[in-house]
Amino acid sequence: MDKSDIRMIQWNTRTKIILYIILAFIYLGGVFIWGLLMDSEAYAVDYSVKFLPPCAGHLFGTDFMGRDMLLRCVKGLSTSIVIGVLASAVSSLIALAAGVAAAVIGGRLDSFVNWCIDLCMGMPHLVLLILISFMLGRGLKGVMVAVALTHWPELTRIVRAEVLQIRSEQYVQAAYRLGKTKLQVAKEHILPHVLPVYLIGVILLFPHAIMHEASVTFLGFGLSAEEPAIGVILSESMKHIATGKWWLALFPGIMLLAAIMLFDVVGENLKRLLNPGSGNE
Repeated sequence: MDKSDIRMIQWNTRTKIILYIILAFIYLGGVFIWGLLMDSEAYAVDYSVKFLPPCAGHLFGTDFMGRDMLLRCVKGLSTSIVIGVLASAVSSLIALAAGVAAAVIGGRLDSFVNWCIDLCMGMPHLVLLILISFMLGRGLKGVMVAVALTHWPELTRIVRAEVLQIRSEQYVQAAYRLGKTKLQVAKEHILPHVLPVYLIGVILLFPHAIMHEASVTFLGFGLSAEEPAIGVILSESMKHIATGKWWLALFPGIMLLAAIMLFDVVGENLKRLLNPGSGNE
């Protein structure tokens, strides 16, 4: 095999990875925009068509109130995407600030950050989510704050480890000898090298945020029953699935699983693209 064949294989691998990423964003972006622009009248109550199985007029069937399941699922997943994006953004910013500060400043601050990480990770994740959401009165605010305050520890550890590795580099030590402050070194020399790892962590954090939001809502500690959310839809379907209404749980579950797996694919493929060790695979 000559060099041109090797380059063609490498190019095809990179093309496939980029294609996966584009397809994932088309699906998730399409669901988000469709749900955002959707009028609530589109999935209004209509008892004359309740419990219809999947058909041409209702591809995902209808529920116990005659609401179109496809439109409810799209709206619910769009809501989950909004919650996931906002909560992941806040949680990742906490992780970036805490990880960089702990590694650069060190000392008591590093010990305090590690103590907070151990404290959060020592408690079952779902229990902590439920407690925070319940304390804040549940609903959209409670779920978003709960997800944002419980998803930063693992990313903080990754960022801190990366900063500790960069901190020992010669160019960083030279910057300190030239009179640069810790804030200047962090801003000019450390953050640019941490950002690729941070961005991958944010993307991989997103599916966890969606899944935990749906879990808390499914258990009744998240969004209210009046709001179209995947967790609410799945919770309602449990009352009717034993009577043969399989479509009430199947399609929402597939849409939720597809969103989680697509973001996982995006994160893993971006890791391969940005990692020098796997760049020549």
